[in-house]
Amino acid sequence: MIPCFILIHCQKGAFMIASLYEEMLSKKSVIRTLSEFSAERGKEIGYDNVFDYSLGNPSVPTPQAFTDILIRLLQTETPTKLHGYSPTLGIPSVKQAVAASLHRRFGIPYQATDIFLTTGAAGAVAHALRCITVPGDEVITFAPYFPEYTAYVNLSGAVLKVVPADTAHFQIDFTELEKVISPKTMAVLINTPNNPSGAVYTTDTLQKLADFLAAKEAEYGHEIYLISDEPYREIVFDGKASPNPSTFYNRSIMCYSFSKSLSIPGERIGYIAFHPAIEKSATLTAMCGQISRGIGHNCPATIMQLAIAEALDLTSDFSVYEKNANLLYQELKDLGFAVQKPDGTFYIFPKALEADANLFSQKALKYDLVVVPSDSFGLPGYFRMAYCIPTEKVERSLEALRKFVKTEYQ
Repeated sequence: MIPCFILIHCQKGAFMIASLYEEMLSKKSVIRTLSEFSAERGKEIGYDNVFDYSLGNPSVPTPQAFTDILIRLLQTETPTKLHGYSPTLGIPSVKQAVAASLHRRFGIPYQATDIFLTTGAAGAVAHALRCITVPGDEVITFAPYFPEYTAYVNLSGAVLKVVPADTAHFQIDFTELEKVISPKTMAVLINTPNNPSGAVYTTDTLQKLADFLAAKEAEYGHEIYLISDEPYREIVFDGKASPNPSTFYNRSIMCYSFSKSLSIPGERIGYIAFHPAIEKSATLTAMCGQISRGIGHNCPATIMQLAIAEALDLTSDFSVYEKNANLLYQELKDLGFAVQKPDGTFYIFPKALEADANLFSQKALKYDLVVVPSDSFGLPGYFRMAYCIPTEKVERSLEALRKFVKTEYQ
């Protein structure tokens, strides 16, 4: 049965369009809207004078070694190999390389049959949801969360349920999780390191979540999957590593993107890794190919698949992000903001100086400070700053931040 919200038909000369997507036009991404504002403001005063903390677009250079891989491929491989269609499920040698890398790093015996190559983490999450839910199933996530989860989940036919935030530590509030989970829950969607909070789920949090889900599987008599959205996995500060959720829970689906680790968001390349302990892991991977037929995914670019197979151990230099995080954290603390120091990513998530974060962010625009109000992240009263900008610009923005706080709130 075709869901009614995607029907397009004519009746008595009237042309009907998919109203759901038309309605979404009035609910554009706040992040993108602010980014567009910054670009327009930059035309007036010079973009260097707009302190644009809106969009999480990596600012550090792509590793030269990755560029060298692309150059060599273009110089030595045939155009047909580089630019032709890849197999529906991805190039087998690339899938094997990804599986071997994950096995080496995390001790989980992935095989090529557990891997499906995608257009970034967004494509991975979209496929994962369609693999394991049917319309009406519930998917749980935790505030604050990436706003696009609403579209990813609800447009799959499932229903997104949000657990209120643990604002003390930005871990998981298990008391609140107990209130939200139900027999309709088929998946829990997590993002660690987290956008927007910058927090990393601890080993204790992930073990407790794994134990909780295993108990609920037994109680409800059906599988509950853990979908782990991991585009920031490599961006962790203070020399630490981010605990990998799939090492704690066997029914895990890892969704990864190279957008942040290699600073190549425009290339749209990532993967799903179904935990090999899942009884039908290979079947789920094969199902992804059929899902692609329905949503027009049709494989990431062949040349990008071949390139990342040789770049699995590479990352950009993230020291700039850590330096920016430290600068902003200290300044925000000094100005009286309640804020947690980021464990990683390139986001910081302070509490606004008034209850209405939208109004706070609007006032900041008068000082050419562009920050994102937190309502769309599921936690009103905060704001996000994406500090993936040059350090000298962060330093210059501090005076604007001081002036803003002094003028508006002191």
